[in-house]
Amino acid sequence: MSSPSKRREMDLMKLMMSDYKVDMINDGMQEFYVHFHGPTESLYHGGVWKIRVELPDAYPYKSPSIGFINKIYHPNVDEMSGSVCLDVINQTWSPMFDLVNVFEVFLPQLLLYPNPSDPLNGEAAALMMRDRAAYDLRVKEICQA
Repeated sequence: MSSPSKRREMDLMKLMMSDYKVDMINDGMQEFYVHFHGPTESLYHGGVWKIRVELPDAYPYKSPSIGFINKIYHPNVDEMSGSVCLDVINQTWSPMFDLVNVFEVFLPQLLLYPNPSDPLNGEAAALMMRDRAAYDLRVKEICQA
């Protein structure tokens, strides 16, 4: 790869060719929305989220900024801002990863395996640990809304 901008272009094209609906926010290739479907084998199945992606100038050497725009009930997603608590995006990002990894591996894993011991949404984490059936019901209610 000759430059971060070429890599950004290539990763964005790869994401678009992977059947993700991508809406550009402006003329550049640094900010866009991706329509993300909940994983089939999860409580989030049937839900569709609009994810805001912002690529820093140093992408792929710096991780993308990822946030849920519409409501999701999850211990590791801030209910107000949509920010995601995900180590691979926030701390252990590598230039070997690309945008398709985010939407085909990292976000599905987050939804399949919530971590209530490291919450951004304390209420969701507490409910998940205290009453799993009530938590599951709340997730499904919000997915169907």
